[in-house]
Amino acid sequence: MAVSAAQDLDELCYLSAQSLTSLKVSEHYHVLKLLGEGSYGKVMLAVHKKRGSPMALKFFPRETTTLASFLREYNLSLSYCTHPSLTRALGIFFSTPDYYVFAQQAGLYGDLYSVIVSEVGMEEERIQRVMAQLSGAVTHLHSLGFVHRDIKPENIFLCDSQCSWVKLGDFGLARAIGSTVRAVWYESPFCTPEVEPAKEADKEWERRQAAGIEEEMEDIWITVEPSIDSWALGVLTYCLITGCFPWEESTSDDRGYRRYKDWFEAGKEFNHAKTDCYRTMEAQHRDNPPPAQFNGISPLAMALFKELLVPEPKQRGSPEEILSYLGGPWLMDSEREQRRKAEEAQKEASKIRETGVMEGELLREGKGER
Repeated sequence: MAVSAAQDLDELCYLSAQSLTSLKVSEHYHVLKLLGEGSYGKVMLAVHKKRGSPMALKFFPRETTTLASFLREYNLSLSYCTHPSLTRALGIFFSTPDYYVFAQQAGLYGDLYSVIVSEVGMEEERIQRVMAQLSGAVTHLHSLGFVHRDIKPENIFLCDSQCSWVKLGDFGLARAIGSTVRAVWYESPFCTPEVEPAKEADKEWERRQAAGIEEEMEDIWITVEPSIDSWALGVLTYCLITGCFPWEESTSDDRGYRRYKDWFEAGKEFNHAKTDCYRTMEAQHRDNPPPAQFNGISPLAMALFKELLVPEPKQRGSPEEILSYLGGPWLMDSEREQRRKAEEAQKEASKIRETGVMEGELLREGKGER
């Protein structure tokens, strides 16, 4: 599938390159405001002058963007992002003297990052709503043979203020499953542990430069696998729950990550013992307490992290696993409230049963007197 997906995308890029036109943005669009910008370029909210259709125009500077990378992102977004929670291109692409541009669906309510309250997170119901949609979107993308490789709050766009509809976007780093890419380490919890050797290589390169050694170093290559997205979804879930990151970077010299990895390894005998029994999850939570940065998170959510935040990539669960953990409490406060309500309902049911028994006895007594 990976070879086929990559070949099909290459073919689409080749064909679309033949029909790339040049036009002046101001002649065809009313550009309203900036929606976002980054290393890739910028995204502007615009309205088509003739049709009146709102859309997002994504501008890629020609100085720093190859035509091949522009067409790859455009065609992937147009032809493969057919899930409702994937941002899709609209079939409009062109060039200007300074930019390559394509039109895509606009997220009019900003991105997910803008609604996460620092050190607080989001309401639990909204979190589960977001993760359910992303689970489906990423699973769909994987089924078509591609890995996103850049899932983070800034790349998730809102179609309403309550997160009832979100869309994953920005497919500039997406690659076919099974392809090989140069390992690049960057300081972020979203960066997977398997690229830590690239960090060590960077340090060695700096050491050689300082020593005046000009000998070149070989690049480190990794295979693109769906587990990359699983890791990112795990970090994102933590971020939405707490409004923080679980660690600064996923490397052995990061104290927060090291504590998590030690905890994970200590509970390894339970980590892949699938269970639907919440009591078993509670027992594992009690016998192997999570590190301090996970305080306040329920056993159910910790069981989900054990699926997604697995240091060994081959053992990570798929994004689809998220669906198995929806509906239950992800926060200890929610769990306690849920338990309180269950106890009240149980007491109420007991009262009703007792009332029914007493009424039955009175009826029998009344019949006996007659």
